[in-house]
Amino acid sequence: MTIISDPWFYAVAIPAVFLTGLSKSGFATGIGTLSVPLMALVIPVPQAAAVMMPLLLLADLIGLRMFRRDFDLALLRFMLPWGLLGIAIGTLTFKVLSPHVVAGCVGAFTLLFLAQQLLFPPRLNSKPQPKWLGAVFVAMSGFTSFIAHAGGPPANAYALPLKLKPMVFAATMAYFFFVINLSKWIPYAYLGLLDLRNFWTALVMMPIAGFGVWAGKKMAMRMSPKMFYRLIHLGMLLSGSKLLWDAF
Repeated sequence: MTIISDPWFYAVAIPAVFLTGLSKSGFATGIGTLSVPLMALVIPVPQAAAVMMPLLLLADLIGLRMFRRDFDLALLRFMLPWGLLGIAIGTLTFKVLSPHVVAGCVGAFTLLFLAQQLLFPPRLNSKPQPKWLGAVFVAMSGFTSFIAHAGGPPANAYALPLKLKPMVFAATMAYFFFVINLSKWIPYAYLGLLDLRNFWTALVMMPIAGFGVWAGKKMAMRMSPKMFYRLIHLGMLLSGSKLLWDAF
């Protein structure tokens, strides 16, 4: 069994994996997009994305167990086809587009959406976004998830204005990204991104991902909806800023 041996890799990978676990619990949703950019400080972006694949699967499975009854089925039925379309587009364009270009677009979009939410917050009687715009956001989520595991901000851009209860929001996102992340395995293998060294490295760090999900779940259960969404906005601010920085 061979694993990545560079100590600098683990210096950034351990906090990155913990943040991924936190985001999968529904706590600090969006901050998990920092995982690949952090790892990319010491290894290539495609390798960082490949290392994260088994860790995302573990975190998704733990999240499904925690939120097995709270998801919004109608919302999932709308989101999943568009998210899978984004995966297909990502597969076809992976070798053409630079991950840094994609990261910059996602970062800019995330910060613009966050500014709109804070400067012009939706009113209680405001209508949800039109379906066509939601389809664009969700397809973008699938696409950016495939390229750099950065699908959280576009999905949040559609789901946040729906004003779901925190547990329903977290559960729906958990189920959505479980299907999205599971669908990436065959394309990643086809593109030659999966190998045993990356897999064993991910296996070593799996307890950290599980601990992150557990810790985030405990935090999310003890806070008000207002604080919950403030932390989501903070996660979007940090992840959007980091992704935009990476582009330059």
